[in-house]
Amino acid sequence: MTAANMTTATFKHIDPSSYDPLATEAFKKPWGKVDGPGYSYQLKEYQRAVHDLRGHESDFSIDLSGFAVYNAPAKEKLFIRETDVREGYYAEVEALLREKLPGVRDVVIFDHTIRRRDKDSPRQPVQLVHVDQTPHAAEARVRRHLPTSAVDNWLKGRYQIVNVWRPIENPASDFPLAVIDGRSMDASDFVKVDLLYPKESDRLGEVRPDPNSASSTEGYEVKGEVYNIAPNEKHRFYYMKDMTPDEVLFIKCFDSRSRQMTGEKTDIAHGSGHTAFRDPLTPADAPGRQSIEVRCLVFYE
Repeated sequence: MTAANMTTATFKHIDPSSYDPLATEAFKKPWGKVDGPGYSYQLKEYQRAVHDLRGHESDFSIDLSGFAVYNAPAKEKLFIRETDVREGYYAEVEALLREKLPGVRDVVIFDHTIRRRDKDSPRQPVQLVHVDQTPHAAEARVRRHLPTSAVDNWLKGRYQIVNVWRPIENPASDFPLAVIDGRSMDASDFVKVDLLYPKESDRLGEVRPDPNSASSTEGYEVKGEVYNIAPNEKHRFYYMKDMTPDEVLFIKCFDSRSRQMTGEKTDIAHGSGHTAFRDPLTPADAPGRQSIEVRCLVFYE
């Protein structure tokens, strides 16, 4: 890829010196709030080159690099009505996963997030390099969403968590999504961080957080665990410049048969660190980014 197919941007990583790597107790180990802002660690910024995937899509796959890009227009366009997303778009996502990933036995879609860069939106683009699930969180998802009598058998086979990410309405020129080639990531880059949810979130739904209480954990509980990605000069960042709503990005967050999970007995990427970022090449009048990410458990034969 030539210089004409890249940009340079600032990426925010967890600062390895800002937390206790031995802490395991809730609220003592690193934590971050799902509704942001608010986290217990410090961030450091790093300048990195970001290469444009456009024209090179076939060079990447979720097994090789932890991500893949496809042209796959959706019937659903606006993603406003919750019932349309769950009853219509979820079926489109499942069909797409089965089409693009050989050997899929079953797909369980467990949630989705819509982000709109609008002051009234409860979910904004996230500027922090991360992976959505740790192995513990991935297993917990299986146990939460599958029948108890079948869980152990499903866990014995290969399974993944894949995020299916798509822009909404307009190209994602504003705050595009960058992904790291999983082949450039080391196991030591993955830092476990507790994910805090408001205690009333199940009842009240998503609301805008109070930025004045970002450092407080009052009213929050641990309901998940993510990986924040420590900085590493080896990381190779990519993005799909001006990615359109007709294009979709698969981002792998967990794979039970990855190098990391098998003690390097396979050469399968564990996943891809990812983050929103400010592209200095984005026009000032570009519309605010809107996107949907659908999180899926994918089981194989």
